Amino acid sequence: MTSATATTTWNIDPAHSAAEFKVKHMMISNVKGKFSGLSGVLHLNEKDVTQSSVEASIDVTTVNTQEPQRDGHLKSADFFDVEKFPVMTFKSTAVKNVAKGELAVTGDLTLHGVTKAVTFAVEGPTPPNRDPWGNLRIGLSATTKINRKDFGLTWNTALETGGVLVGNDVAITLDVEFIKAA
Repeated sequence: MTSATATTTWNIDPAHSAAEFKVKHMMISNVKGKFSGLSGVLHLNEKDVTQSSVEASIDVTTVNTQEPQRDGHLKSADFFDVEKFPVMTFKSTAVKNVAKGELAVTGDLTLHGVTKAVTFAVEGPTPPNRDPWGNLRIGLSATTKINRKDFGLTWNTALETGGVLVGNDVAITLDVEFIKAA
């Protein structure tokens, strides 16, 4: 058993973190979007990273695809239904070493009122660096793919030429910077 002193606490720095997604539009190109308002905490076991855990939340009302009309539709009951489900969350359940500097982090993703297990491929965390104000910081990048229908996001329109307007597979990319808690 590892000692409690091996675990350090790190808080997400929302100003230096990004949550982005992309999904096929009309089966021909990707539409990208992002969320702001990330928050969460990493409990990093520095002696055995597989004993670490992370919890994070994202304010879904901040969705931004750089097209206000589309953003309004995404916030509506057709998609995210932000009035009922304003936040998505992730809580890790397992961390596995894949290779040096690479982890598989599995956890429960709750989106649109549905919770499903997902696994993120994680690069990092980086070694700590001290910022100009004396804070220790680390970073990581994580990616996964989900099927939006698994989370009850089923709205779509058939195209005249066959196929659908919005793809089902959604690629998620997180670039997260953490500040060591005092």
